[in-house]
Amino acid sequence: MERAQERAVTGRAAGAALELLVHGVGGTTPEKMLNDPRTVRITGDDTAAVFRRADDVDADHADGTASAVGGPRDRPVPEAYVWCNLTSGNGTRALWLLLLPFMVVNLAHWMRPAARERTRTVRLYGLLVRLAGLTLTVLLVAAACEVALDLTAWQCAGTPSCAGRHSWLGFLSPAVRDGGWWTLPGRRLALAALVPAALTGLLWYLSHRTWRAYESQEPPDGRHEPEDVLGHTALGRPGFWYGRRLVARLRAAHTAAGLLTVAAAVGTAAAREDRRPGGPALLDALGWLLETALAAGALATVWVVCRRGRSEHRLDRRLDARLVRHLPLTCLALLALTLVYAGWQRPGWESAGRLPGDLTFGGIALTQGALVIALAVVASVLHRRSARDPEGRAALRGLGGPAVAMLACALGGVMSGGVSQRVSDWLDGTGTSLPGPPVLLTWQASVIPVLLIVLLVMVGLLGRGAWLLARAERLTVAREYGVDPGDAARTQRIARARAMATLTDRAPLLVAVTSTTTLLLGAGALVGAFVTGTTPTGAAEGAHPFVQGAAQTGHALGSWLIGLGFILFVTWGRRAYKDASARRTIGILWDVGTFWPRAAHPFSPPCYAERAVPDLTWRVATWTRATGGRLVISGHSQGSVLAAAAAWQLRASDRGRVALLTYGSPIERLYGRWFPAHFGPAALNALHEDVDCWRNLYRLTDPIGGPVRLSGDACGPEVDREPLADPLEYGRTDHHPLPAPVLGHSDYQADPAFAEERERLLVRLSSVVPAQGGDPPGRARPAERSAGDRR
Repeated sequence: MERAQERAVTGRAAGAALELLVHGVGGTTPEKMLNDPRTVRITGDDTAAVFRRADDVDADHADGTASAVGGPRDRPVPEAYVWCNLTSGNGTRALWLLLLPFMVVNLAHWMRPAARERTRTVRLYGLLVRLAGLTLTVLLVAAACEVALDLTAWQCAGTPSCAGRHSWLGFLSPAVRDGGWWTLPGRRLALAALVPAALTGLLWYLSHRTWRAYESQEPPDGRHEPEDVLGHTALGRPGFWYGRRLVARLRAAHTAAGLLTVAAAVGTAAAREDRRPGGPALLDALGWLLETALAAGALATVWVVCRRGRSEHRLDRRLDARLVRHLPLTCLALLALTLVYAGWQRPGWESAGRLPGDLTFGGIALTQGALVIALAVVASVLHRRSARDPEGRAALRGLGGPAVAMLACALGGVMSGGVSQRVSDWLDGTGTSLPGPPVLLTWQASVIPVLLIVLLVMVGLLGRGAWLLARAERLTVAREYGVDPGDAARTQRIARARAMATLTDRAPLLVAVTSTTTLLLGAGALVGAFVTGTTPTGAAEGAHPFVQGAAQTGHALGSWLIGLGFILFVTWGRRAYKDASARRTIGILWDVGTFWPRAAHPFSPPCYAERAVPDLTWRVATWTRATGGRLVISGHSQGSVLAAAAAWQLRASDRGRVALLTYGSPIERLYGRWFPAHFGPAALNALHEDVDCWRNLYRLTDPIGGPVRLSGDACGPEVDREPLADPLEYGRTDHHPLPAPVLGHSDYQADPAFAEERERLLVRLSSVVPAQGGDPPGRARPAERSAGDRR
């Protein structure tokens, strides 16, 4: 019955042709994409939708050969899929950047080397990344506890001089006349604990709200054939873009971890007082009981994180309702009991010194270092066993994931130490009345200038290399355009654009140096803090004056650099959401990070692809089945990655009716190198075999797009067209009477090669559109295509 209906539809609309445009990082409007001021939304909502020109609304509803305004159609119907609202918004969304460490550690999950799926080593890799993500949640909440509990409620409120400078702390100070109910140390801690608890609740709320909007978007069901699930990449599996169950489990575990961290910060301080000689036996017993319960809750949380990873081979609609609901509520109840226990009156208890934060932050840093090293060992084993990267294109020889995980831990440490240092400086005006933050955080801030020096040296070396390359490119530019000597300034401008574009390929070296330096400096800070037991300035007392000056300078400069960096971080984040040019500059990094599902951390920014990929899959599948026509997915920049991901989600029979036209695409240059398990050579070759035809355009001046490095088929000897000229003309010509600009990553459609390649794809598709519901005539199934066919 279905075959009969498909044959009938195909017979009516065999001439229909559609070009589905998918924009890139910068975002745009449907009017600009379709080059028409009058556009109509065909399907979708205010977040993401498909648009057509008003004249093309009913173009393929009749017989597929005549437009709504009459006359034969000799061009494809253009449609625009606009998804920029999934990642853009008002300036307040820049606060997502505060969750950058969570996003970065989630990236590390997807950077594993290519290997056979479902092996123990692959599962161990995912487990280690999830545990690293859990330590980041504990670190963030511990930093909030340090600020609210230790620095504010314990140190400043317990010191009359500090509390006197901040009137809003007056009701907590023991110096209040006749005392007050909140002046007892345990009650001050219980009140201050509401701040990190509220932060944990806010993270839970954001994750839950985005989970309902993104992870709950179901892809088309029943579209996969058995051989599709066993392909060369996980992106074609039915449940890849449906991580609802895992994100719910991780959200419960991380929320529980945050609440338990707050309870431990309050409870250990009270229990330490109760264990003093002569302390009340009942409270001492309650303290031991609560600490045992907290330890049990921590073990249960770690077990939940370790127990289950992603389910991708099928749509897993189940939810672990009891676990998701009961684990956070149980930990919330433990927190409430801990606050009541800490608020009990203890005669003679005074707040002095610091809360025991050195051991906490030291343990977190040590655990993160061990996890990163173990992750590097596992990634190295996977890379050695993998034969799917014959050209060695994988970034850092498969160690990209561990390096990025190290950077995530470093970002978390810098943000935690920076907030603690700035709040301490703000509370303690003279810098002498308060003990300050834990020693380890001070050491971590003091090594930041050293890291910046290393980075500046690296940037200088990369800049020098680009300058030398630009000099060498001048001769190449003059030879390609046939000008000798030509305009020296214009030649230099073109050569410089080409040289700067190559810096993208140096990113692995920069990441490797940064992560290695961070690991060594972090280890040095950890050893220095625990060996000396004091700050770098205190450890340098009695040493040579130069050493003392260096220690003082490093401490002060590191503290201020952290504060300045935090301000610049938020400022640039707001600008990226409001300014299109700034968004193009840093947007690719953000969109790469949020392209991937939340597999390691539930509090990372939501994955827009879990909405965009099902959207594209639904549109392509329904249109091809309804019309039987030709469809070209035309993707620019990040849109080409979404197009490839949607093509992998189609049935094999539907992929055979689709052609890909990508331009300015990072699909191999960035994704293929950094995510070899999902966009490596094997995965891209499999996609190339399944779609009818694929052509790729790129420029040497493009810092993002590049070749896909695949051999050709009936469309040409190579998937990649030779690099497009940029600018189109060197000087003034009859067709370009004014100087042509250097376009770089933008305006690929302005090049005549774009229309030429699109027409070639449509002509190719017109000869293979199936007359009946089976495979295209004259075209072998993917498994049957020989090497001669590939040539």
